[in-house]
Amino acid sequence: MIELYIDAATAGNPGPSAIGIFIKGEGQLIKIGEAIGENDNHSTEFIALVRGLTEALKLSTGMISVRSDSKIVVASIEKEYVKNEAYKPYLEEALELTKKFDLFFIKWIPSSENRAADTLAREALRSYQKKQTR
Repeated sequence: MIELYIDAATAGNPGPSAIGIFIKGEGQLIKIGEAIGENDNHSTEFIALVRGLTEALKLSTGMISVRSDSKIVVASIEKEYVKNEAYKPYLEEALELTKKFDLFFIKWIPSSENRAADTLAREALRSYQKKQTR
């Protein structure tokens, strides 16, 4: 089983943004922190999900459990619906990726339980902001 933790960090909404992805399972421990440029917080959370699922598929198509502290992302995946048109392409891509796993679960967790992904996103954002000010 793969456990995938995702998070986003933005400075402003919209503003400079980064994603954090923490994957464990299948004998692997993968940490990704990556700046993605200017974006809003919710879009960045969806981008983290899509990127995390893409990375997880490289390890296994078996069972995956996704954890996120973004209520909109979790609810959108569970309902397979999002009101805001701007998020629909991300939702559609994420749903297509989830179908490639034998079993897919997603669960909302409080921020306090998502520190690994949060730290990766925040570090990537700080690094990106430093480069922008040089």
